[in-house]
Amino acid sequence: MSEKVALVTGSSRGIGKAIALELAKKGYDIVVNYARSKTAALETAAEIEALGRKALVVKANIGKQEKIKELFQQIDENFGRLDVFVSNAASGVLRPAMELEETHWDWTMDINAKALLFCAQEAAKRMEKTGGGKIVSLSSLGSIRYLENYTTVGVSKAAIESLTRYLAVELAAKNIVVNAVSGGAVDTDALKHFPNREELLEDARKLTPAGRMVEPQDLVKVVMFLLSDDSSMIRGQTIIVDGGRSLLV
Repeated sequence: MSEKVALVTGSSRGIGKAIALELAKKGYDIVVNYARSKTAALETAAEIEALGRKALVVKANIGKQEKIKELFQQIDENFGRLDVFVSNAASGVLRPAMELEETHWDWTMDINAKALLFCAQEAAKRMEKTGGGKIVSLSSLGSIRYLENYTTVGVSKAAIESLTRYLAVELAAKNIVVNAVSGGAVDTDALKHFPNREELLEDARKLTPAGRMVEPQDLVKVVMFLLSDDSSMIRGQTIIVDGGRSLLV
């Protein structure tokens, strides 16, 4: 019961997995959440256990409230506490605004934005019992600028950033620190679903002032900083990690 526990949603692969492994290296037991790939989740869990930490693998579509309840019930039964919540899981329908349907909107908003609210509610209840905690959500530049075919995801990410500010204020009294990290284009599995993937990657390669694309570890390092005690006076902020790309037209 004295060991600290972290939940990272969508942590079977990509940036979520990288964050989970880094937290394990810092001494956290990890809740590995996934929606589809059990094999990948089990591989992540094995890597966590190889680092000497415990790993709980939970399948849950966090766009559904009943699945969120079941997820946190398993956390209670296996660990009895939660200290860190990283809202990383994301999905979305990539179509022009005029081609979007209600189901596309609901699917994207549920998994990206609604999930942050209701997972944060459950996380805060556990964190309060042990004196506080940290919540970090993952956003993207589509929240503040136009990206082709990105309407539903961009709006959901803007909602995440706004919700981060509200949660930061309302959870501060419980000693819970809430922030977000927004990344530029990163060449992960998620980007393979973008019809204009090559164009995005070429843009990042050529126009990032820092001289290179953002890599997963660039985001992981900022997430870990926000989860550390060094960032305790940073509240409700969205830290942009894009090598300066968003500063240009």
